[in-house]
Amino acid sequence: MKVCIVGASGKLGQYMVRHALERGYEVVGVCRKKSVGKLDAVRDRITIVPGDTNDRRVIERAVAGCDGVLTVLVPWGVRNYSSGTAQAVMDYARPGARLVFSCGWHITRDGKDVYTWHLRAFAAVFGVLARWIRFADLRDQVEACRRIFASDTRWTVVRGSDLEEGESQGLPVWSRHVGDPVLAGNLTRRVDFALFMVDALTNDELVHEAPAIVGRETASARAHAQPLG
Repeated sequence: MKVCIVGASGKLGQYMVRHALERGYEVVGVCRKKSVGKLDAVRDRITIVPGDTNDRRVIERAVAGCDGVLTVLVPWGVRNYSSGTAQAVMDYARPGARLVFSCGWHITRDGKDVYTWHLRAFAAVFGVLARWIRFADLRDQVEACRRIFASDTRWTVVRGSDLEEGESQGLPVWSRHVGDPVLAGNLTRRVDFALFMVDALTNDELVHEAPAIVGRETASARAHAQPLG
C-alpha cells in the first residue's frame, strides 16, 4: 500500500509514519518546509513533499498514486487552512482511495454528541482568543469536516480525546457519539491515536464513520461493552 501522510512532521504525524512503515507501506510525507528536519530519522525511508498542506499543487503531487491518505486537520491561522487542506485531498486523491482525517471531539456529525460544560467552555474561549490573535480558527475545522461528511469519497473522520504521551496501550476503542459512557475516560495515548488512523485504512467498517476514540486502558473503556466495530 502506498500512503500519503499530510502533516507528517507533527507529533501525531510522526507516529503515523512509524506505524505505516512498520506495516511495510510506502510512505509519502507532507509537511511545511521549516519542519522537514523533524523527519530526519526517516528521510531515507520515505518521500518528503515540503510545502503548506493547503497548497493544492503540493497535495496534488503528494497524493498521486496513493491508496490511502492520512490527514491531520489543523486549524492554523485564519486563511482556511483546514478546509483548504481537506478539499485539496478530496479533489486530488485517486477515486476509491481511503481518506482518513483527524480532529478533536468538538466536531459533531449529526448533532447528537453530548459535551461537558468544560469542553464547551474551552472550545468557546479558545476559539474566540485564537481567532483574535489570528493563531487558529476552529470554525474552519468545522467547515472542513462539513465538506468531508458531504462528500462521496471513502472517508473516515477520527475524533480524538485529550492526548498524552507514553507507550502504546493498543488500538483505542470508539463510539459514534461523545457523551457515550465508554468515552468518559477522555484520554488517549498519542501513539495509539496514530495507530487508529493507520488501522482505519484497512477497516471498511469505518468508511463514512466519525468515530470518537478513547484509550483502551481507561477505566471507562474497561468498564463498558466492546465498542462498535
